[in-house]
Amino acid sequence: MALQGAFKEHVRALEEVGARTRLVRLAADLDGLDGLVIPGGESTTMTMLMERMGLFDSVRDAVLGGLPTLGTCAGMIILARQMSNGIEGQRSFAALDIDVRRNGYGRQLESFEAPVDLEGDGVAFPGVFIRAPLVEDTGTTEVIARQAGRPVGVRKGKTMALAFHPELSGDPRLHREFLKLVKS
Repeated sequence: MALQGAFKEHVRALEEVGARTRLVRLAADLDGLDGLVIPGGESTTMTMLMERMGLFDSVRDAVLGGLPTLGTCAGMIILARQMSNGIEGQRSFAALDIDVRRNGYGRQLESFEAPVDLEGDGVAFPGVFIRAPLVEDTGTTEVIARQAGRPVGVRKGKTMALAFHPELSGDPRLHREFLKLVKS
């Protein structure tokens, strides 16, 4: 999705692991899509832009209909069942059974980099946390990544969400994992 946020960095990361990409700005851009990335950025701005452009319902329906989806940072907030610390009336897709708190790790000045433990992988992932959401409840989702013991990555079916920015890390592992979801 290319309305706002770090979509160019995701395009680069996905193409590096062999994916063909296309920018989604209109509902028609969803036609024939095999997977979708909802990037980091500002979740309130992203949802307002989706609503203004008539994209919100189409994207939500595609995601809830099983389109493999990766949400990072703001994308995680948009995919969450419940969010706190948002603006009044802010909507989400409720595609994942998780509760998140916007800017849960702090504002821009509290952004940080820290190692992330990936389930089933003994090598730490270089996590980049920028105004990251805090996962307060994982519900029925599978936790796939932790930072300092806290869940920062979840997956349910073909929907994956990360509180951090893998597209800024230079490490292709999570984009490869997403492509496996797309191809399965």
